[in-house]
Amino acid sequence: MERSTIETFAMVSVAAAGVAWGIFWIPLRALDDAGVVGAWAVVVFYVLPTLLLLPIIFLRRRQILDGGWPLQVAGILAGVALVCYAGALIFTEVVRATLFFYLTPIWSTLLAWIVLREPVTMPRWATIGLGVLGLLIIVRADAEIGGGLSSGDWMAIAGGLIWAVAAVVMKSDQDGSGIDFTLSYFAWGSVASLLLLVVPLEGAGPMPDWETMRSVLLWMVPVALLLVIPPAFAIMWGATVLSPGLIAILFMTEISAAAITAALWAGEPFGLRELSGVILISAAGIFEPVLNWHRQRT
Repeated sequence: MERSTIETFAMVSVAAAGVAWGIFWIPLRALDDAGVVGAWAVVVFYVLPTLLLLPIIFLRRRQILDGGWPLQVAGILAGVALVCYAGALIFTEVVRATLFFYLTPIWSTLLAWIVLREPVTMPRWATIGLGVLGLLIIVRADAEIGGGLSSGDWMAIAGGLIWAVAAVVMKSDQDGSGIDFTLSYFAWGSVASLLLLVVPLEGAGPMPDWETMRSVLLWMVPVALLLVIPPAFAIMWGATVLSPGLIAILFMTEISAAAITAALWAGEPFGLRELSGVILISAAGIFEPVLNWHRQRT
């Protein structure tokens, strides 16, 4: 398969993964309704997939060991980054968490330029501009985001920065496998999510009892198998193929999916403002794949 074809497929896969993760609010809300609240919901979203992946971890133990420190460092960074983002959604307002985390296309692009010597083209800056503008519109840039930064705000900022580093590490590891990066991500993300429980901040939530967990597992297992693990693999594999900045831009489809599904199933507002934001983010997401396809045709 030609390199350009692989890149196009990776772009579509990452964008689709963002759409899938954009409906995470549905199982998260279901967990909250069931009594698994706060940081404990984050723990479930990491520990359960890790347990389900244990057979694959065992089968690939030799490859994981051969991956050495680059594989483990990438897993640690990716796990910590996305756990920070999940924690930010708990410890600060969703608007602030989303806005601060999704500065990551800027960090990722600049870091790839510095470390990987990737050129920053005008189409890339245009894509970033479209995505950030769409984000600002959807999260209502005129909303109150002033005042000092809270601990949750810092978690969102840190998550975006750390993800940028993780993406650069994965892209620079020429021998890295998307499967092994995914396994490492879930394993270290589980550790990070458990550490989140000891953060002395309001919102961690009480430990759920066994009956609650047992009832939740009945439907969380298929959610993990269908909605959590495959998108994670698409993103980690995509990070080995695509530019870190482009990965971050494509993943912004999460915001569009969340806005649309929340309007359809949760009765949240979706008017001209939200539609405009979705269109801009979608344009950012398809701009480079379409440009890549056009280059293949000419």
